Amino acid sequence: MVTAASTVQTADDAKLLCFALKQDAIGSGANGVVYLAAAAIFGEMFGLPAAFLYPIGAFLVAFAAALLFLASKPRVSRPAVGVVIAVNTAWVVASVELLIAGWFPLTGLGTALVIAQAVVVAGFTALQLAGLRRTV
Repeated sequence: MVTAASTVQTADDAKLLCFALKQDAIGSGANGVVYLAAAAIFGEMFGLPAAFLYPIGAFLVAFAAALLFLASKPRVSRPAVGVVIAVNTAWVVASVELLIAGWFPLTGLGTALVIAQAVVVAGFTALQLAGLRRTV
């Protein structure tokens, strides 16, 4: 049984949270589709192997679908939003690790992409946290 404490009513108090989830879905989905459609081209441009971009693209498309589903519910699950925040935090940490460890021979454009995505995902995460706090 779902209790009121584990869900967020999607009324005025949850608008920021739903907005943040939907924006995250749009950004994740768009990146995922581009990675799937142009992994080889983007791989060369960014210094990332296509074999790395394909599964990342597939994950991002699935993640986007889950975000849209979550945001469309009459009551948004707080634990599910916690998972989204954890996944986004892991993305930011992995991005920093990718840069520091030098896992791939990134081009200048690739480095800029990784940094930009980490900043955007951190922004989505901050909005999701703020939206979650507003609903308490």
